[in-house]
Amino acid sequence: MAFFNSVIRYSSIFSLLLSGCGASNSDDNHLFSTKALLGESLYSDTNLSLNRTQSCSTCHNPNHGFIDERLNSEGVINSVSEGDDGISFGDRNSPTAAYARFIPPFHEGSHTRFNSKQPDYEGFIGGQFHDGREDDLKGQAGGPPTNPIEMGMPDKASVVVRLQENSDYISSFKALYSEDIFDDVDTVYAAMAESIAEFEKTESFSPFDSKYDRSLTGDYLYDPLSKAAEGKALFFSQQFTNCATCHQLHVNSHAEETFSNYEYHNLGVPINLIARSFNGKEADFVDNGLFENPAVSDVDHKGKYKVPTLRNIAITEPYMHNGVFQDLKTVLEFYDHFLTGSDHLFNPESGLPWREAEIPETVSESELADGRKLSDSEIEALVCFLRTLTDQRYESLIQDKDIDCGE
Repeated sequence: MAFFNSVIRYSSIFSLLLSGCGASNSDDNHLFSTKALLGESLYSDTNLSLNRTQSCSTCHNPNHGFIDERLNSEGVINSVSEGDDGISFGDRNSPTAAYARFIPPFHEGSHTRFNSKQPDYEGFIGGQFHDGREDDLKGQAGGPPTNPIEMGMPDKASVVVRLQENSDYISSFKALYSEDIFDDVDTVYAAMAESIAEFEKTESFSPFDSKYDRSLTGDYLYDPLSKAAEGKALFFSQQFTNCATCHQLHVNSHAEETFSNYEYHNLGVPINLIARSFNGKEADFVDNGLFENPAVSDVDHKGKYKVPTLRNIAITEPYMHNGVFQDLKTVLEFYDHFLTGSDHLFNPESGLPWREAEIPETVSESELADGRKLSDSEIEALVCFLRTLTDQRYESLIQDKDIDCGE
């Protein structure tokens, strides 16, 4: 490892001499005036990965709802992300980074559920990543650079060497933090993560300007006879659906509704066999979800994952924590199959019956069974409403996928 780090350092020096690739080495010694502006540059800097091919924006692309929209050989978005080495894949889908600043720190607590027949929730809430293992955006931002199947840097010191290749970074870190910041690797690395987190807190990640938001200000009107209006009524209905049980944070429709209450549930999601076929996981591997969080020790939490935001859900496929479903309509039919008398007993993407949950013992059966079965037209109406949760700049990315919302 010492030899490898020496190679990294000599390579970095050589890159400096040649005014290396990627982020600029400005002779003007440009200063980023705020931590957020510094974080914006770091967020898209591929030099912070081992082979200089991957940045935060690779898996959380600002041009596509902050997800990894790279296509596989079949022309569909990969269910799990490819790492900087070009051969490694994870086992979980890269979640959107949009609206992540509203996720509360990981904690155990309770909160009131709205538009739901379910009792108030008690359990774990919030945190970053699917299992909440980091409290905040700063903690999350520090993970990928040294993750061997993501950006692949061997250690924090190697990341700091890459930062020092860029004179703009050197001057900006010193100006924004302290003149002696580069005296300590951990301090620089933490500052890097903090800067990225500050960028992720900016309005570009959470503009609240979807058709839904614009309807609250009168700048957009749902046609009362439209599928979207019907879907909205179904979504917030206590009588007909269980959507709001987990996907409503505020009491009433609100301009900063994130459409997640950040609870943890096992929704009966099956193993993604396709992802497992190429990510190198052993046949007996089990993703324990929330139980993988170091702060959780109760086996009753195996298989649970944080409720995701529904913001931009129409353009952030594939779905579920492991990307097992490609289509939003499939997700709704999957939920519906838990309801008494459901007609949706087969996965429309495979034509086969729904497969068993990866961890069947902890499935949130009471939440899943709450509500009544939905017709095909009602499921389409819900899809049409969910499309209206798309940020304005991404509306052109919405694909009809055989559902005409009449807009």
